[in-house]
Amino acid sequence: MARNTILAYVSDLGQFLAYLEGRGQDPLKILRSDLEDYLWELKSKKGLEASSLFRKIEALRSFYFFQAAERRIEVNPAAELRSPRRPTRLPQFLTAEEVGRLLAVPAGVAYESLRTQVTLELLYATGMRVSELLALKAEYVNLQDGWVRVLGKGSKERLIPVHERALAFLKQFLQIRQRRFPHAVDGEVFLNRRGRRLSRVQFWRDLQALAKRAGLEGKVHPHVLRHTFATHLLQGGADLRSVQEMLGHASLSTTQIYTHLEKSGLKDSHRRHHPRG
Repeated sequence: MARNTILAYVSDLGQFLAYLEGRGQDPLKILRSDLEDYLWELKSKKGLEASSLFRKIEALRSFYFFQAAERRIEVNPAAELRSPRRPTRLPQFLTAEEVGRLLAVPAGVAYESLRTQVTLELLYATGMRVSELLALKAEYVNLQDGWVRVLGKGSKERLIPVHERALAFLKQFLQIRQRRFPHAVDGEVFLNRRGRRLSRVQFWRDLQALAKRAGLEGKVHPHVLRHTFATHLLQGGADLRSVQEMLGHASLSTTQIYTHLEKSGLKDSHRRHHPRG
C-alpha cells in the first residue's frame, strides 16, 4: 500500500485503541457488539460520513484478520461487520475558462513563484496525483520525447505524455533549479527553499495563494486538477482506456466516474437531439 494509506490506517487503529483504553477494554477480548458501539459513536457523536466510516471498518477488519491469523484470538469480532454504502459523488472540476485564469497568473521571477506555476502546468498536463508530482525526480523526465515516468500506487510505473507548453515551463524551471541547488541533497524536481523535497503542506499553501490571485478561492484543491485533466480529455473525445492508463487506475470502473457531463452540456445535447427539443 501507499505510505499515505498506511499512515491513515495507523491513525484509525490508534483512535480505536485509545477508545478501548478509555473504557478499560482489552482489544483481544472484545465482541462484535463492542465494535458496533464504537462505530455508532463515530457516526452519532462525531458525525463521520459513510466514506470515513468505510475506511475505519476496513482498518478494523484488517487488524482483527491479522490477530486471528496469528492465533491471538479464536473468534474474529470484525468478520461480519457491514460497511456503509458510500454515495457516488461526481468529481469537482474546473472549466476551461477557469483553468485559463489559473494558469495565466504571472509567475514572476522568484523561484517559488515559478515552481508553483510549473507544478500546476504539470498537474493539468498529466493528471498526476500530488504525491506523484512531489516524488517526481529529474531522471524521470524526458524533455526531448515529451513524457514523464510516474511511480504510482503500489510502486506501479506508467508513462504520461506532456504537451509542449508544460515542457517549456518545466525546462526553464529545471535550469533555474540546477543553478540554485547545484548540490541538492534530495533528487526530486520540486524543492523547497532549503533544497529539500517540497512538502504537501507548502504545495497546498502555494496553490491556495495562486488560486486567490486568479479569483478562484475555494474552488481549487490539489486533486481538482487531476479531475479536470480527466474530464477535459473525455469531453474532448479521448477514449476511456487511454484516460485510465494515464491516470493509473487499476479498474476501468474508477475512471468511468469522469464520463459525467456539465448540466449545460446535458441541456444542449437534449435540445439538439430530442425530437421535441
